Amino acid sequence: MTYRYIRSERHGDVLALTLDRPDRLNAAPPALFDELREALTDRDGARAVLIAGAGRAFCSGADVGGGAFGSDDPGETTFAALTQHYNPTIAAIAELGVPVVSAVRGPAAGIGCSLALAADFCVASETAYFLQAFVNIGLVPDGGASWMLPRLIGRARAAEMMMLGERVPAAQALEWGMIHRVVADEALDAEALALAMRLAAGPTVALGLMRRMLGQALHSDYPAALHAEAEAQRTARTSADALEGGTAFLQKRRPQFTGT
Repeated sequence: MTYRYIRSERHGDVLALTLDRPDRLNAAPPALFDELREALTDRDGARAVLIAGAGRAFCSGADVGGGAFGSDDPGETTFAALTQHYNPTIAAIAELGVPVVSAVRGPAAGIGCSLALAADFCVASETAYFLQAFVNIGLVPDGGASWMLPRLIGRARAAEMMMLGERVPAAQALEWGMIHRVVADEALDAEALALAMRLAAGPTVALGLMRRMLGQALHSDYPAALHAEAEAQRTARTSADALEGGTAFLQKRRPQFTGT
């Protein structure tokens, strides 16, 4: 399918979605997030998703030029944009049954930071940085940042990012545990795709259940987590991939997972 603001490509079992407004540092109008959500919904059997940005930026944030700041009721306009466009896409990523990788080059700012960190694995280049710049224009973080950041890096560092509005370079983000890996700028695309392809070749049912378990564990108690694991294990155990994995183990060979 052809989109206006993103590119959608298949690399085997990987669906690669690229924010495609390089002249605007991939600043994202609400319609861009709608297109992302549509592409995620219609992923045609893809077993992993890779999200990247065209050019020298991942995403410089929401495209506010002529938007909320130019409306008669900026508060309601912003609320509608978040609840009807941006937030449903972030939620759709969280609810996917397949792994998600983000590849970050240059700025991941504002809603772009939330999008990058919504992935299971965030691979960043040495030029990447993460920025919660809202305080600099009198606004508050959105796109789930106030939920994600304390869980990823702790309250003190989350407060630092949110209330001081300073850049967090890729190396610091890695040290804080906010992202998965930092690679050379010229290696970013290949490294991120290789990781997505590795995940796509894995046991998709089990990986999807792991995503759900991780999300639930962040707001459940220990007994609930134990029960959720048992429920997920029951589902995973009946999958074709589990049968293949067990058979391959006994036969001392590499399993060939099909995602079923």
